[in-house]
Amino acid sequence: MNESQLIFMSTGTTKEVVRADEPLDLTLSTEELDAHREHITDFIAAQFDAADADRVVMGLSGGIDSTLTSHLVVEALGAENVHALVMPSEVNREANMSDAERVASELLDVTYDVVAINPIVDAFLDAYPPAADDRMAAGNLRVRVRAVLNYLVANHEDGLVVGTGNRSEALVGYFTKYGDGAVDCHPIANLYKGQVRQLARHVGVPDDLAAKTASAEMWVGQTDEEELGIDYDTLDSVLALHVDGPLSASATASEIGVSEDLIAQVRGLYEASAHKRAAPPGPDPLY
Repeated sequence: MNESQLIFMSTGTTKEVVRADEPLDLTLSTEELDAHREHITDFIAAQFDAADADRVVMGLSGGIDSTLTSHLVVEALGAENVHALVMPSEVNREANMSDAERVASELLDVTYDVVAINPIVDAFLDAYPPAADDRMAAGNLRVRVRAVLNYLVANHEDGLVVGTGNRSEALVGYFTKYGDGAVDCHPIANLYKGQVRQLARHVGVPDDLAAKTASAEMWVGQTDEEELGIDYDTLDSVLALHVDGPLSASATASEIGVSEDLIAQVRGLYEASAHKRAAPPGPDPLY
């Protein structure tokens, strides 16, 4: 069972990013954006009420997913009900951490704490030195440490942990099991990555944040599209047409102008990551 973020790349070498000749246009109309905005904020409010929580706790990375989600959470519940955590490590770009604090302090005015995770990560690696040079294991460790901190604060403050996962990344398993996938709810789970950017602009996220290069920052220099080996417009197209949609692999490849091998790779990621989208299995009852 592969615990890595992705399967396309595990060696750390830069790979050419595949781009479709004619990606599917998944642009949402103004009316559709308004409908998603209302649907998501209603969902957040309902989850908050059902949990009888005192506040929301969420991590801010400076990326578009957490930026959009935090805007929608504040719209649904008010800034006074949000506690954000900015959790830098040695591999995070300083600009991203600055953007995370900018979102918390300047754009949303929510309570936030900066918690450096290096000492915690180092303690784990000191406890098990063989993993210290395993970039994937250490990268996933950083993500899981953040999840533990989210729940530490949430338990202390009777909070609801809100996640930032989108539809594209969930379908191909581009998240860390029991890391950024360990949350109480994912408000933007129905949006493909391109639609996340669209809705972000629609709700007033500054364009420099909405358009910035996506990176899980599991290690220095990592970007999502280089690790995937495919750009998000192409990935969204394959998912919408073939994984979520009715088209065959050959029809999808012909429709957007990519190879059938690429469709098979994306399909393989979807099938191999099914365990990440499900509760841990157990045997059927005997009686």
